[in-house]
Amino acid sequence: MSSKKNPTKYRGKELEYVEAVLNSENWSSVAGSWNQVMEQYLADKFGVKHAVAFNSGTSTLHAALEACGVKEGDEVISPALTVIMDTTATIHANAIPVYVDIDPRTFTMDPNDLQKKITDKTKAIIVVSLYGLPCDMDPIMKIANDNNIPVIEDNAQCFMSRYKGKLTGTFGDVASYSFENTKHISCGEGGAIITNNSEIATMARKVGGHGFKNLQASEGRVRLRQETFQNPNYKRHDVLGWNYRLSELSAAVALAQLEKSDELINMRIETAQKFIKVMETCEYLVPQYTPEGYENSYYTLAVIYNGDEMINVSWENFRKKYVELGGDGIYGAWAVPYLEPVIAEKQFAYRNPKIYNELNYKVGLCPVAETIQPKIMQFKTNYRDLKLASYKAEVLRKTIEYFDLG
Repeated sequence: MSSKKNPTKYRGKELEYVEAVLNSENWSSVAGSWNQVMEQYLADKFGVKHAVAFNSGTSTLHAALEACGVKEGDEVISPALTVIMDTTATIHANAIPVYVDIDPRTFTMDPNDLQKKITDKTKAIIVVSLYGLPCDMDPIMKIANDNNIPVIEDNAQCFMSRYKGKLTGTFGDVASYSFENTKHISCGEGGAIITNNSEIATMARKVGGHGFKNLQASEGRVRLRQETFQNPNYKRHDVLGWNYRLSELSAAVALAQLEKSDELINMRIETAQKFIKVMETCEYLVPQYTPEGYENSYYTLAVIYNGDEMINVSWENFRKKYVELGGDGIYGAWAVPYLEPVIAEKQFAYRNPKIYNELNYKVGLCPVAETIQPKIMQFKTNYRDLKLASYKAEVLRKTIEYFDLG
């Protein structure tokens, strides 16, 4: 069983749809229609007005910040435990990253610390539903609404989860999704935003589509008569934009993935539950806490590892034994963003010295995140064979027993 390969996630209509794109010879989103179909399917799935496709989850964040009106020198708040992309997107928008500490059990943004970090320069809040678990959205949205600050939901790791019965992605002004290879829905690389705000959708599409002035919230192609578009006097661009467009090939794969997304998510949940059951009697492995009324879609199963203190076994040695016995690699949490060299050493300051030279991120800024981050273990959940998932959970049981007997 240990050598059994995890079945491919692309077992639906991916090949059929890709072949249709190739046969059409319309591979660009400018000429084809697969982006539009995929966007409409995604919008319908979440019950929102608009979805806009992008070539990555990171580009969705940059476009969302621009679309929400973030300008040079504005402050953008994000949690201290997340990947660095929320920070780099903020810097790409010439804004200042501000970090909020986390809840020690859910690992998501602490609303109490959020309240403390609000200033008159705060122009956006990026909330990150981490590892599949929604943030505590009620107090976060109250703080945002009281201060008239737009909320961007970074749901790269949280697809179709619910908070108190409502889908994540439908709380804030705009939500960002990633279709990168490890995510719930994948087309290799890709992403999308969803929103009910037509102005945000229009601006995001322009930012991601070279700033073409004819782009609209629900239309990814520039539709003009040839005599207009080909006229040398025609002016095309009214927004500073980038090429963040998703190819038709990727859109076709994403659509096929969306059509079976419920199955893919349920398998992750079932896998996580198998691992959680194994951990029930293990005091030094503490799963991410899912409060009542929250639904976790388990991008990974994140746990706190307290084995260093409780059984005198390091994080690295526990992982090593798990792999030796047949488990897949255990992943650590990404380093706290402001402690990454590129941020801590302000290697980005050249982009805008007048606003970045004075920044000074130090150890101790968000003590809970800094304490929790090195303890986190992420167990893989994206198995497409539940027998294989059961085997990996049994490997974890054997790993625990090995150290219990030792």
